[in-house]
Amino acid sequence: MNRLLRFPLLLLALSCTISSSFSQKKKTPFEPAELVNPLMGTDSKPSLSNGNTYPAIAVPWGMNFWTPQTGTTGNGWAYTYAADKIRGFKQTHQPSPWMNDYGQFVIMPVTGKMKFDQDGRASWFSHKAEVAKPYYYSVYLADHDVTTEITPTERAAQFRFTYPKADSSFLVIDALDKGSYIKVLPAQKKIIGYTTRAARSNPKNFRNYFVIYLDKAFTFSRTFRGNTLVKDSLEMTSNHSGAVIGFRTTKGEKVNLKVASSFISFEQAELNLQRELAQDNFDQTKEKARNIWNKTLSRIEVEGGSEEQLRTFYSCLYRTLFFPHKMYEVNAAGKTMHYSPYTGQVHDGYRFAGTGFWDTFRALYPFLNLMYPSINQEMQAGLVNDFLEGGWLPEWSSPGYADIMVGNNSASVVADAYMKGLRGYDIEKLYEALIHGANNEGPISAIGRKGVEYYKKLGYVPYDVKINENAARTLEYAYDDFAIYQLAKALKKPQAEIDLYAKRSQNYRNLFDPSTGLMRGKNQDGTFQSPFNPFKWGDAFTEGNSWHYSWSVFHDVQGLVNLMGGKENFVKKLDSVFTLPPVFDDTYYGSVIHEIKEMQIANMGQYAHGNQPIQHMIYLYNFGGAPWKTQYWARETMNRMYKPTPDGYCGDEDNGQTSAWYVFSAMGFYPVCPGTTQYVLGAPLFQKMTLTLENGKKVEIEAPKNSDENRYVQELKVNGKSYDKNWVDHFDLMKGGSLKFDMTNQPNTKRGTQESAFPFSFSSKQ
Repeated sequence: MNRLLRFPLLLLALSCTISSSFSQKKKTPFEPAELVNPLMGTDSKPSLSNGNTYPAIAVPWGMNFWTPQTGTTGNGWAYTYAADKIRGFKQTHQPSPWMNDYGQFVIMPVTGKMKFDQDGRASWFSHKAEVAKPYYYSVYLADHDVTTEITPTERAAQFRFTYPKADSSFLVIDALDKGSYIKVLPAQKKIIGYTTRAARSNPKNFRNYFVIYLDKAFTFSRTFRGNTLVKDSLEMTSNHSGAVIGFRTTKGEKVNLKVASSFISFEQAELNLQRELAQDNFDQTKEKARNIWNKTLSRIEVEGGSEEQLRTFYSCLYRTLFFPHKMYEVNAAGKTMHYSPYTGQVHDGYRFAGTGFWDTFRALYPFLNLMYPSINQEMQAGLVNDFLEGGWLPEWSSPGYADIMVGNNSASVVADAYMKGLRGYDIEKLYEALIHGANNEGPISAIGRKGVEYYKKLGYVPYDVKINENAARTLEYAYDDFAIYQLAKALKKPQAEIDLYAKRSQNYRNLFDPSTGLMRGKNQDGTFQSPFNPFKWGDAFTEGNSWHYSWSVFHDVQGLVNLMGGKENFVKKLDSVFTLPPVFDDTYYGSVIHEIKEMQIANMGQYAHGNQPIQHMIYLYNFGGAPWKTQYWARETMNRMYKPTPDGYCGDEDNGQTSAWYVFSAMGFYPVCPGTTQYVLGAPLFQKMTLTLENGKKVEIEAPKNSDENRYVQELKVNGKSYDKNWVDHFDLMKGGSLKFDMTNQPNTKRGTQESAFPFSFSSKQ
């Protein structure tokens, strides 16, 4: 045969062989953990937040996280992408840089000259030699020629350090300042210690105890006090305690470290280590953590998007699964216990910490109620303990009561969980806590209700009585009263009590200014604040202006529509948010705070997605008969404001809230009013998404024609039947089924325009 003819036949045969061999291979298992970028949002600084995140190496809701530390001790920006040196590897519980950290300590390998202070031990690193996964972190420390690897469990972790050939290899354990203790036990290859460092809430008798084991004997052991190395004691209690251990290493030698901690005792830390690490080696712990992440993330399986969209989605989903983190532990008898920051003692039961309800009531907690209700059931039981031990529900726990932000949004968190079917905890005690918080000022302004006597008497917190952010407080109190009203009805409380909170839920009306069509601060005598600049940030509002807060009537959008002059005017007002220039008045703050700058540079007018108050606003078009505008702007925001990159958020991520907005919006619906069972419709981002609910049911969300151009809903079929509402119900989703969206590139200006299609509003009682 001619050689030229034979060659194509050989290629054909080879092609068939390869094709056959591929077809016989099993389908690659779905591993969403590999799509997550823990560095998303880390390219941030105090003046501009692209997320203000750090790479959290942990398991979902773990008690402890680990992160490389590039910032100095006490700097809330623990890891910033632009940094070029690592000072150590920190156990952290930090909710946000603005809240800072509690219970942290640092581990750092060093070679050559023995340096233990944070600057001396620091090493250059490159992102090119860095691997960040939810379950695993690795980085090459150039100055020490050491590769550090970390893999986590809930309360413990394993480290693996690959050292060079050196006579002087070290490991620094820094328990940090503000009061700490350390003890080196060379015969046991063990270090124990505790840190008392806590930035925000002055928790009583606070200690984070840690236990560390190495698999290599020490040939050098020292403790240090501040910047002074101590030669005559292997035990140190001081303001700033630490230890340095040393040994010879051969080239490529791996030194393994096991570490666990406890907020209860050294004995409990030891138990946590033995229970969670047992005899596992580093790779076994890593595989277990990887499996946990894949299983947890796989509860939502996405198909049909670009790689960038998939990475963004799972990176956001990862961020929703951290806070609040567990602060409970299990003792030797198998009993759940926790340290209380309120009493300084150990109590029975669950406890969680590290979240602010002002942020997370909006979407994070509703997301847990939909996809991970069992963890929120534990969280609700933990709130019972907060009330029993501290006398109040927290509004920001870090780990105790932190005096920051406004509102009384624990009411929303409690009511939404119960209304969506969560049970198995003392709801009567939580209701008691809500009534107590709604009618009393707390010992600090951020628990209970600041200005509550004015609110009860006048129906608003006045502008001229020296209570900051008074209009924001009023609007949030009114919504929180609605949440209490919902729970009171569900618990069959006396009608007079139900009616009281129903009436108070309408207090938002007291701040509506007909002359501007916006919410405005009001003086004690009933006159509106003057002069009034709707672009002024702060003052009567919280981290926003009137254009942001005027939409904070989650429970009665129809009432707001009526105040604004009907549907047409309402929709025009919504449109104005995007068409107005991003002007601002920063005189209240005296400088351009980062939230202002993030709105200004986003090029979306007055829409400030980087902060929470306005994040639900896009979905309000459904209440004005223009759902296609929700569909357009939700997609626009997902496309423009989120990327799976270090600068991938458009403001503070905030404990999963901004991520939960994306996850919900990608599903095609959003919980505008927690405390009801409705989700307001947008349009899905992907061609297919499968939700596997905890009850075993599946919800399939399909949009086969979905594309960037086809962002509008022509028709929705629910379980095969045409569906014309602008909302779906939680309990219908709980039954499983399908939502099939017929997507098109042109708005359907007829679907969802009738009031019978609109979501719930208190005024319409639909």
